Amino acid sequence: MIRKGHLARKGLSRKVLLSAMLVSIAATVAGVGAFATFTDTASVNQANTSGTVTLNPISASGANNRLSIGATNIASADWIERAVNIKNTGNIDLADVKLTTTAPVTSSLLDIDVTDGLQMLIEKCSVAWTEAGAGAGPPYTYTCSGTTSTALASTSVIGANRALANLSLTAGDDNFLRVKLTLPGTAGNTFKGLASTINYAFTATQRAGQAK
Repeated sequence: MIRKGHLARKGLSRKVLLSAMLVSIAATVAGVGAFATFTDTASVNQANTSGTVTLNPISASGANNRLSIGATNIASADWIERAVNIKNTGNIDLADVKLTTTAPVTSSLLDIDVTDGLQMLIEKCSVAWTEAGAGAGPPYTYTCSGTTSTALASTSVIGANRALANLSLTAGDDNFLRVKLTLPGTAGNTFKGLASTINYAFTATQRAGQAK
């Protein structure tokens, strides 16, 4: 004798099995539909490179680069002339060039006294300076056969982030400068027998960002 409860459970099991089969079929149909979607891909490679800002080395003595050569036995009212070429050998134009001067190794009243200590004037020549004393100097003296302009007006020798004026900021251009240090005639006996080592640090900054 078959009980009603048994028949009910049997019917329920069939319904559950049928529902599971329907779900499985629906999932299969959905999977077939997604698998058949049309697709297309377009791609391209884009090569990008960054440029450079590179100042030409100035640490070794040579034509248009005498800033590494010091002077001895300076007297009151003497002056020191040295040529230096500030040139960006990179391929990005500049926004500016700034000069910081320090005396990190040897310091004295020659660089500390802002009034009677060494005074610095920097001028630019539109062409390379004509040097006298080459090969035999120092002393070196310079004349400009082109046009002269002021890159930095006369000021005390030590200073930070002084912007240089009238420079060409285009990559690859020369900036022929003459750095002139003068010990004022007002420097008295307290300046005898002193020594200072001046460090010149020129810092070039790239131009503002632009579309490329």
